[in-house]
Amino acid sequence: MSELTRRIIFAVIAAPLSIAIVYFGDWALAILLSVLAALAAWEFFRIARETGVFPLEPAGISIAALLPIAIHAQRRGVYTLSLTALVALALLLFASTIWLRGPAGKPLGSVAATAFGVLYAGQFAYIYALRYHDYAVGAAAGTALVLLPVLLTWATDIGAYAFGRSIGKRKLIPSVSPGKTVEGALGGLAIAIIVCLLYVRLILMPVAHLALTIQGAVLFAIIVSVAGQTGDLAESLLKREAGIKDSSRIIPGHGGILDRFDSLLFVMPVAFLLLGRLLLPVP
Repeated sequence: MSELTRRIIFAVIAAPLSIAIVYFGDWALAILLSVLAALAAWEFFRIARETGVFPLEPAGISIAALLPIAIHAQRRGVYTLSLTALVALALLLFASTIWLRGPAGKPLGSVAATAFGVLYAGQFAYIYALRYHDYAVGAAAGTALVLLPVLLTWATDIGAYAFGRSIGKRKLIPSVSPGKTVEGALGGLAIAIIVCLLYVRLILMPVAHLALTIQGAVLFAIIVSVAGQTGDLAESLLKREAGIKDSSRIIPGHGGILDRFDSLLFVMPVAFLLLGRLLLPVP
């Protein structure tokens, strides 16, 4: 079976299933995001190990997995995730390096990589937050809101690839990602704007009863597209430092979780914040 065939099969199965879980929401979505966050943290720590830093993996993976669950619990009124709790947790990780790492175990790098790995992988929780955004009334509206930044990220990737292959000449950042071009980046940005305008008109307004002004849609698409491309480059930078090609081989034909979702980890928090300011109810 070729790599292309594996990719197509995975997409045909994973995309509808993921949309169904987002639509159902609640515990099913929290569990899916928890698994993705745990795997992403494991991959990040794997990359860190290749650079000579040894994170506190069991603790980091567990905490990353708990973040979407904590957001779900907060929505249910069971538990409130506070800044104080997060700070206390970070200090506890730091204190644990006294016994688990010691001076020779690079405790500074260990706790820094652990804390950042949790923060990085924990961005999956924003998918849950966007699904239950204050402005999204009902399952269909929440799903439509989640799919907007996802589709813009895909549109950016497809546009960047198409424009880069056809007219790309000037390298964007060759030291980080030799294949990416300026023309591809701008092409991806243009496609994202077009897709955003169409999605708002054809999907978001009739399904979610929400809208963006034309200026708001263009601004949203630009920022999301730039965030997505930055996320892709950031993960490429990490892998280049570690000297590896893929974050893992969990997904057949696609590499790892970070290879597939690196852009979304940057996009989702940005989208959540922007939509809170740009969304307008449809009369």
